[in-house]
Amino acid sequence: MAQRSDRLSSNEFRGVSNSECETSAMSAHDGHRAIPDPMEQALGEARAALEHHDVPVGAVIVHRGEVIAARHNERELTHDPVAHAEILAMRDAAQLLGQWRLDECTLYVTLEPCAMCAGAAVNARLGRLVYGAHDPKAGAVSSHFGLLDSDVLNHRVEVTSGVGADESAELLRSFFRERRSNTGREP
Repeated sequence: MAQRSDRLSSNEFRGVSNSECETSAMSAHDGHRAIPDPMEQALGEARAALEHHDVPVGAVIVHRGEVIAARHNERELTHDPVAHAEILAMRDAAQLLGQWRLDECTLYVTLEPCAMCAGAAVNARLGRLVYGAHDPKAGAVSSHFGLLDSDVLNHRVEVTSGVGADESAELLRSFFRERRSNTGREP
């Protein structure tokens, strides 16, 4: 964690509040919606996953206007089936805060969370989720299930979708296109 904290303390995304991110996302620049800084950082994390052939998904957690965790998928790197960006970022955030409740946190992630990650967000009492691309195969927030807004569960998470969706989707398309051309099939 110390190494990751050192990297985060020097990044330009510190001090960006959730309201500033929302304002940034809504403002138009040359006819395009701006991407909030934490989502830009999540996209950078997703690109880092490519270095070890992991699916390019990145996640960033903001607490009280400060980035406290930033991770990317590490399943291939660590041979850990649950090393999804969201899980790793929530673990780091909980460790840093000294508590498992992340109710004052916003998770920015480049891809709609799967059932495992959505369930972890509910169990962590996550305050808010902002995600990029929808996941038509395994999305558990809006594509297939509504786990973060379920009447059955004891916590609901506020959700904003489609932030940085084009960039996130293109990164994933490129990854799988290359993977298919090298192996003839998806991982």
